[in-house]
Amino acid sequence: MSAAYLLALLVSLGGIVLLDVRHRLFLGHDAARAAVVLLLGTVFFLLWDVAGIALGIFFRDDGVFATGIQLAPELPLEEPLFLLFLCELTMVLVCGAQRLLARRRDRGAA
Repeated sequence: MSAAYLLALLVSLGGIVLLDVRHRLFLGHDAARAAVVLLLGTVFFLLWDVAGIALGIFFRDDGVFATGIQLAPELPLEEPLFLLFLCELTMVLVCGAQRLLARRRDRGAA
């Protein structure tokens, strides 16, 4: 058992949040709305995981990098943090792409 995966998730999430806030993409643009979107997205994917676990589709692997702490049967501690990271990363990529496309459109119009 190790906390390497948990630590990697925390560092990665921290880096994406810093990039987000620095460039005012998602959390940095409207923190209240972004927090709601992140919460809803994370809950949606957690429910998806629970359904997959109940159907026997998803299961926990005894990895050497995970803490081994279970929030529920087959649901490791790291999973909600990974889902939060996934939602934040997706929204930063979407908001960043929108900004780049808007700049490109504005340059073409000028």
